[in-house]
Amino acid sequence: MKQLKLLVTAATGKTGVHTVRHLLDAGHLVRALVRQEDERSEALRQAGAEIVVGDLLEHDDAIRATAGMDGAYLCYPVRPGFIQATAYFADAARRAGLGVVVNMSQISAREDAKSHAARDHWIAERILDWSGVPVVHIRPTFFSEWLTFPWVLDTIVQDGTIALPYGTGRHAPISAEDQARFIAAVLSNPHDHIGKTYELCGPVEVSQQEIAEKLSSIVGRQITYSPTTLEAYREHLEKYDLPEFTIQHFIEVAVDYQNGVFVGEDSVIGQVTGKAPGTVEDFVRANRELFV
Repeated sequence: MKQLKLLVTAATGKTGVHTVRHLLDAGHLVRALVRQEDERSEALRQAGAEIVVGDLLEHDDAIRATAGMDGAYLCYPVRPGFIQATAYFADAARRAGLGVVVNMSQISAREDAKSHAARDHWIAERILDWSGVPVVHIRPTFFSEWLTFPWVLDTIVQDGTIALPYGTGRHAPISAEDQARFIAAVLSNPHDHIGKTYELCGPVEVSQQEIAEKLSSIVGRQITYSPTTLEAYREHLEKYDLPEFTIQHFIEVAVDYQNGVFVGEDSVIGQVTGKAPGTVEDFVRANRELFV
């Protein structure tokens, strides 16, 4: 396989850190864009990545990060500014002549999304499409890591409940590591993927009740699904000092979840990477100590 120079943004994030590792293991040269130098960026440097400190909301930083690269993974957190950051990045990618940009979107991205973040992701996809940059959009369902976020994990550990307003909706949780394996594979060999949009899911759809049952079996104590209201969910989220932009997103995607927007099972990760994604049971077993 040809050695490539590849940029990973949000390189210390959930998918970024695994993507860097997979690309380095494949023999590529990796530039990791981080917001600040810390122990996480130092771990990436020790692994062999070039560290660049910058902000995607700074046009000059985007130009500097993409210069000399063959391809890039673009990821932006759930916060305002993604459309601006994407426009800057698209321009930088064109200047650098990138052969591929893998863009992290979300399964709920659509033009009539009620979530501001989900609609921003849809617009960001269009910006990249209009730019002419060779792009691959990925739209994951809920990460398996969602179970470990404090506003979800705390009720599991403290009360033995999954307290979410998800009704009887279903999804196939997908781990960040499995997504990163797919991202790295596409960056390494993008030819067959340019212009495509992929929904990334785990191998098995489950309801929240079924997740609770699997948690109970693995952790060894009773955990139940206790559906909450959207109003109660908002009050719960407000205890975690989350910005309103993020809370609004979580509320609206909860409605999407109830309406079946997050459904789907893996059809591409196993095919492209040669290894099927893990189940939610695999993720819980690997992180069992968090749920005890």
